[in-house]
Amino acid sequence: MLKIGLTGGIGSGKSEVSRRLADHGAVVIDADKIAREVVEPGTSGLALIVDTFGSGVLRDDGSLNREKLGQIVFADQEKLGRLNAIVHPRVGERVAELQRDAPAGAIVVYDVPLLAENDLAPMYDVVIVVDASDEVRLSRLVELRGMSEQDAKARIRAQASREDRLKIADIVIPNEGPLDDLDARVAEVWTKLREHPTTENA
Repeated sequence: MLKIGLTGGIGSGKSEVSRRLADHGAVVIDADKIAREVVEPGTSGLALIVDTFGSGVLRDDGSLNREKLGQIVFADQEKLGRLNAIVHPRVGERVAELQRDAPAGAIVVYDVPLLAENDLAPMYDVVIVVDASDEVRLSRLVELRGMSEQDAKARIRAQASREDRLKIADIVIPNEGPLDDLDARVAEVWTKLREHPTTENA
């Protein structure tokens, strides 16, 4: 199994790269997506959250109101710790399950937004950084996601700098042009990953 850490700043197009790698045959593990899955209606995770924080954190349809829960936990470290104690073990179990189910010789891509910030590079055989300038990312966040310029700049500032991300990269995927260019670059990277000793010896 070849473990790939995939990261990139907000607005860099990391999700587009993740999708394309999956299309090529990678097993993609998205921790953020799993964190949402383990607190869906009917899960033990959501039941525990309601027991801990009250039914006020639910929407009318019974799903978790993330904004309401965020207001509670981000203002109180102790409550944030209690939430993490519910969510993190369940995410860890699901990630371990997906790893176990991956076939021998699989290329497993871990979609990790804060890989640089949390010094996680040593956990992976290869780190891929999706790279775009701050200007391009700002423009995407404002034009494509509808953020205010102020909010978009704050989100970019809150993450690692472009330079810090590039320092940990084994492979860089530039993403400032059209999607056709991205398709070609991801195809090249996939070929390189297939030729990695860990993959070839599986």
